[in-house]
Amino acid sequence: MSTGAIVMMLVGMLIIWGGMALSIANAVRVAKQKKASS
Repeated sequence: MSTGAIVMMLVGMLIIWGGMALSIANAVRVAKQKKASS
């Protein structure tokens, strides 16, 4: 494995984890808003 391939893999993982974290945070925020408004 070349260094470039490892870096690309790490960047891809970071993007995937970042996206997952954002969607989870967004879902939590929406759930809180629904609870507050109901």
